[in-house]
Parts: sequence; structure tokens; C-alpha cells
Amino acid sequence: MAEDLVLDTAIRDWVLIPLTVVMILIGVLRYFVSKLMRSQQNPDAKVVREGQVVIRARNLRAGANFIPAKSFRARRAYFSNEENGLLHVPKGQGQNPQAQMFSDPNMAMDMMKKNLSMIIPQTLTFAWVNFFFSGFVAAKIPFPLTQRFRSMLQNGIDLSTVDVSYVSSRSWYFLNLFGLRGLFSLILGEENAMDDTQRMMQMSGFGMDPTKVQT
Repeated sequence: MAEDLVLDTAIRDWVLIPLTVVMILIGVLRYFVSKLMRSQQNPDAKVVREGQVVIRARNLRAGANFIPAKSFRARRAYFSNEENGLLHVPKGQGQNPQAQMFSDPNMAMDMMKKNLSMIIPQTLTFAWVNFFFSGFVAAKIPFPLTQRFRSMLQNGIDLSTVDVSYVSSRSWYFLNLFGLRGLFSLILGEENAMDDTQRMMQMSGFGMDPTKVQT
């Protein structure tokens, strides 16, 4: 039978709250550091325009059932007409979007800087948490959970008799690491909290082949 534990308030004051505050501060600091490391360059107008056309075509396909059939056919011809359609690419002239993205050395360098600004703080923070806070039971979930959550919520605690609803300090670190994006969206704004890679994909229509968008 799982045991009920009485959590010391000192664990809340010296483990739970400091971990949460440090993770928030590191996330905000990482955003500003990556912003300083990012090279300032104006995006290619042609690439942005082509990406917006792909997004419009994708939205047309998604909303095809909500507009008259005649209007849909007219818009489809506007995008995919073989003579002058915006999305028509002659055979042999199409370029792989991934190759187009990574052909720019500045973009590849920005992505590498972004990855470094994420990996280094996470590595140092995990080493700090593992050294100072390993083995603490930091919190308790206010509702029952199944045994499948034990490995996720009790990382670093090898006691099968402890109820699954208790959260270890190391697991609390991982929960903050992957669950604070909503808070960063409130602090930094939704656009700033978005990952740089996702922003570039959205801007350039990455992952969409114009030859496959034609319907």
C-alpha cells in the first residue's frame, strides 16, 4: 500500500519555489541571449511571398467545403493553372524546401546558435538540480494517478511504496522545462515564445512542396 507523506514546508521554500523561479529566469534570459546572438538580416521578399502563397493554398484546401464549388474551382485555377498558376512549377525546376532552407549559411548559423543557447543552459541547470536537489519529494498532485506516471513524476526516487501523486525534485525540473511555454507566451508574447525554427518554417511555408499543393 502506498504511503502518505507529510511534506516539510522548508522543501517548498528551498526546493520547489527556487526551482520554479530559476527555470523561469533561465527561460527569459535564454530568449534575450538568443536574440542578441541572432544575426539581423532582411528576409528575401521572393521567399516570403512564395511561402505566403503556399499558406493561402493550404487554407483554401482546408476550407474547400465552406465555399461554393464554383468559387473553389476558380481559386484552384488561380493557384494551380499549368500556364500561369502561382503554384505551377515546371518539371526539373522545383527545389527541395529543406535544401532551400539550409543553403543559406546565415540561417544555418542562426539555428546552430539557437541550439547552443538551449543546450548549454539546460545542461548546466540539470547538473545544478542533480547536485543540490536530488532525492527530494517536492510536491504532491491533488488527484490520484495510475502507476504509469511513476517514472515521469518520481525520477530519482526508487521507492515503490510512495504514492504516485508525489513529485520528485528532478521530475519537477522536467515538468517546468517542458511546461512553461504558456507562461513564456504571457511574459514574452506568443510570437517571441515561438521557437525560431518554427517561425522560419511558418514564414517560408517550409515543409510544403508547391507541386503537391495543387489540387
